Amino acid sequence: MGVSLADNDDDDDFGETHDINVTPFIDVILVLLIIFMVAAPLSTVDLPIDMPTSTTVTQQKKPDKPTFVTIKSDLAIAIGENFVKRADLVRALDNRPDAGKEKPIFLRVDRGVPYGEFFDVLEILRGGNYRNLKVEALEGVPGQAGAAQAEPASPAKQ
Repeated sequence: MGVSLADNDDDDDFGETHDINVTPFIDVILVLLIIFMVAAPLSTVDLPIDMPTSTTVTQQKKPDKPTFVTIKSDLAIAIGENFVKRADLVRALDNRPDAGKEKPIFLRVDRGVPYGEFFDVLEILRGGNYRNLKVEALEGVPGQAGAAQAEPASPAKQ
């Protein structure tokens, strides 16, 4: 409860002020901010692959819960972080709780994957009526498109 120290000649009692105390509100907001800052990095895909870089790609906004299909250098295929067989790829995508043929699928392909293998996976996805496919590449520095970078700035899509 607050008080007012105004100069009142008629009585010696302190007057009450009716202001909202925002300190507990700010404390709760800061705790929520810390919780979200810790939880956000945990929801990313964490499969190590050596992706190619591109210097001509314009960065686009990703959806809230993107679906990643990853082809590793040993030709293993994963949806998110769960590995699936090539023959079960479309069935596994159809069985996802957030499944939808119109929802974008982001393809992450290791640099060592032959083009023919990548194209075969594209054909499997197209055969399953998945048409909204986006290929991810790492954002590169102009003039160094062929050189591998140690730490990419941010992923971009083609």
